[in-house]
Parts: sequence; C-alpha cells; structure tokens
Amino acid sequence: MELTQAISTRRMVRSFAPDPLEPELAMQLVERALRGPSAGNTRGVAWVLLEGTETAAYWEHATTEAWRESSDRYPNLARAPVVALSLCSPGAYVERYGESDKLGSGLGPDEGGEDAWPIPYWFGDAAFSAMLLLLGAVDAGLGAVFLGNFRGEPDLLSLLDVPEGWRLFGAVVMGRPDGHDTPSPSLGRRPASGAGLVHRSRW
Repeated sequence: MELTQAISTRRMVRSFAPDPLEPELAMQLVERALRGPSAGNTRGVAWVLLEGTETAAYWEHATTEAWRESSDRYPNLARAPVVALSLCSPGAYVERYGESDKLGSGLGPDEGGEDAWPIPYWFGDAAFSAMLLLLGAVDAGLGAVFLGNFRGEPDLLSLLDVPEGWRLFGAVVMGRPDGHDTPSPSLGRRPASGAGLVHRSRW
C-alpha cells in the first residue's frame, strides 16, 4: 500500500474480530514502528506486546469495572487479539541531553532534569512510534485504535515487570475489523479537511 493511501484511509477502529493475527505479524509491526524519529538518537521508546488472553491485564488496570460493565464499546474492543503498550523513558532523554554534544541545552541531569524540558521529547517520540504502528496496521490490512493513559499505570507496569522509570504513553489496540464499528461522535465536530489549520507565511 502506498503511504498516501495509508494516511488517507487510516481511522480509529473500535470493533474487532477475535481471530488471532498471523504469527510474528504484531512483532514485525512494532519493530517497524521503532523506526520513528528519536531525539538525540536516544532510543528511549519501547513496546510491550500483549496477545490473546494476556490483553485482559490491560483492560483490568487501564479501565474501571464500572466502565467495562456499562460501555457498549468495551466488548468490541476487548475482542482485539493484540494490545501494544507504548512506553518511554524520561530518564534516558535527560541522561542523553547531559552528554558532551548536548551540553548547554539546559536539559541534562545537572541542569534541571525532567522539569527543565518545556516539551518532553519522550512523549513526542512515543507518539511518532505510535503513529507508525497505526499506519503499519492499515498497511497490513488491520484495524487499530490508540487509547491514552488515564489510569492504572503503576500497577500495570509493575505486573508486566517494566523497569522503574518507564512511563506508559498509551496503547495501540489491533486486530481485524469485524465490520460493526460505530463511528465516533467526535467525527462530527468539524470537516475532515485541513481548512483553517494550514497557514502560509503567517497565521
């Protein structure tokens, strides 16, 4: 699939068939997603793949029981065979920007640490990687949706033996669309075109 086609057809899918993916497909997609930009070549982004019954741990910790019982979308989402967790290491970026070629940036461990960063590059790099995974899913004929990190992060990362200092940016839920997806009401907020959002020379 051409990149232009993948970009123009990509959308968030929230209703999946339970069928497992081909062996190693999810691993191949996340490995490609790690080809995204990395500030200072820090490589402070990682993924944890949950497949099959392992995905239940994500839903248990990242959502509430009340939501799971009341949401019409939960059963459709939970059928997805893969949940890929996007992780980033703030400390890795702070250390990298304290190295000799980055001295003077004011972002190293002896120059303010995490609090000195006006824009946390670790979240930006995690977002780049997540976008590549979403596009890769389209290219592979799959559906996917990005879900942000709202709750349950410490317990989930502890359960999965994620080393201390890593943050959960969000999750990409992937699988084969079942054809019963209900479009998000958010789509009606404004036209899909970039009218009014792209400016030349000045705003």
